[in-house]
Amino acid sequence: MRRLARVRAPFGMALLAIALVASACAHSDVGITTKVKAKMAVDDVVRGYTIEVATERGVVTLTGNIDSEEAKARALSLAKSTSGVVEVKDMIAVKRPGGDGDAPDPGRTVGVTIDDADTTIRVKSRLLEDPLVKGLRIDVDTRDGVVYLTGTVRSEDEKKQAIKLARETQGVKDVQANLTVQNG
Repeated sequence: MRRLARVRAPFGMALLAIALVASACAHSDVGITTKVKAKMAVDDVVRGYTIEVATERGVVTLTGNIDSEEAKARALSLAKSTSGVVEVKDMIAVKRPGGDGDAPDPGRTVGVTIDDADTTIRVKSRLLEDPLVKGLRIDVDTRDGVVYLTGTVRSEDEKKQAIKLARETQGVKDVQANLTVQNG
């Protein structure tokens, strides 16, 4: 019976250690990011959108392109209400060239939609071909000639180059850059 007690004591200590680590991680940057992403994944308003979540010292930065103010407000609210969050930085762009919601915009013709797809392909190709820009880390979306760049870059120079390449691409009327500089 004594031997059994000795075996359980280390096991109990291991469980206690795991519980303490899990508790500490819940307020770590990774833990906060995970909690915010989990909230968004199950939320009826936000779950259909791709919103990047980055946390540094409790400050959450939300980046992405969405179609409604309601979804943007909900995403910000979910992040702000998450335990451990000190501040929320809003880098979400709402894509609304003329429509009022998530339904297809009746003012967008098939030709405009095809032009936007072509512009997206041209911009993405330029980003992938450029030696300074990591094009795989940047999402490109075009709506009525406005290019939305979303993602992370390694430096301000890379960010400026990505914006420059997009602006110089045929068919681009404007560029909305939601690019986060992430060192490392």
